[in-house]
Amino acid sequence: MVQVRTGAYDCDVLVVGGGIVGLSTAYAITRAAPGTRVTVLEKEPGPARHQTGRNSGVIHSGIYYRPGSLKARYAVRGAAEMVKFCAEYGIPHAVTGKLIVATERAELPRLHALAQRGRENGITVRELGAAQIAEYEPEVRGLAALHVGTTGVCDYGAVARQLARASGAEIRYGARVARIDRRPERGVAVLTSSGQVVRARVLVNCAGLYCDEVARLAGDEPDVRIVPFRGEYWELARPELVRGLVYPVPDPAFPFLGVHLTRGIDGEVHIGPNAVPALAREGYGWGVVRPRELAGTLAWPGAWALARRHWLYGAGELRRSVSKGAFLKAVQRLVPAVGSTDLVRAPAGVRAQAVARDGSLVDDFLLRETPRTIHVLNAPSPAATASLPIGREVASRALAILSTT
Repeated sequence: MVQVRTGAYDCDVLVVGGGIVGLSTAYAITRAAPGTRVTVLEKEPGPARHQTGRNSGVIHSGIYYRPGSLKARYAVRGAAEMVKFCAEYGIPHAVTGKLIVATERAELPRLHALAQRGRENGITVRELGAAQIAEYEPEVRGLAALHVGTTGVCDYGAVARQLARASGAEIRYGARVARIDRRPERGVAVLTSSGQVVRARVLVNCAGLYCDEVARLAGDEPDVRIVPFRGEYWELARPELVRGLVYPVPDPAFPFLGVHLTRGIDGEVHIGPNAVPALAREGYGWGVVRPRELAGTLAWPGAWALARRHWLYGAGELRRSVSKGAFLKAVQRLVPAVGSTDLVRAPAGVRAQAVARDGSLVDDFLLRETPRTIHVLNAPSPAATASLPIGREVASRALAILSTT
């Protein structure tokens, strides 16, 4: 049994998880309180190996999110801060703007509602008619669209690496958490799979795909489970067909944005992602199955309730996963000129989505405090965009705990 010993702390704050949220938290702590000793444990050999390094690189404007929510506030603020951070450190980025395109009449009321939501969130939105779409994207077809000028793209892997360097934290790679001993009157001790013991006054759980498991190791019941959804991407062989970012009108009942086209900072255009259940938390392909993790998902009542509630939507996503033709059809709704030979397989990502016991998808960032511990229990997209404000919020809470211990 690993135990905490009073007066034998290796650091003040121990962060579990070396993705962009964990590294932003470490960065924010040392900026706000110089001299605070921060250690980051990351199970991979380097930073940003999962959600951070496998997304489409979009700097989201914040248009989609419920006014007043953490997602709305942090995405709007975070987008501006991310552009500034990239400029300060010479990280490749571009503010390209994007189109959200309605291709059916039934989508027009949702498109208008989205414009209103964007304005409530303080975002400048231009509503376009069908003829105006070509001003921005000559190959895109639709009945109407929104142009959102503050959307951009960047290299989030490079952002994470810079946060790691600038934080001044001790970062231990290849350090998987095996056990946690938390004692409110003393602190937290973590045993890694390699036998290292790290003792801290405060623990911050930014473990992403495994955040609920780390919470349980710490003795907390998070009341949600991470259900992994794989997002599959294709690359466009003719990138000249798309100038910037093109999105469909999202389904408000589901937190995924639909198949969209994104011109990245490298000039390549990625198409996707869809959203299908993954058979492992790091299930980047159908062939990756981890029975223990799959059993854990199937044992959670919320997973079954979610499947019953959204089976029709899920069936469509599965069809686009196994059928290139079905995926192509979704793309051609936006860009008819794209043909089958224009689609080239690209690496997939996995979204760590928190699901409640009743099957509802947690639709906002979820932070939870327990004695000596802060858990980040839901931080999917737009968490990369919002990572700097999220990091400051978590850092503020961690420093508040430190001040009382």
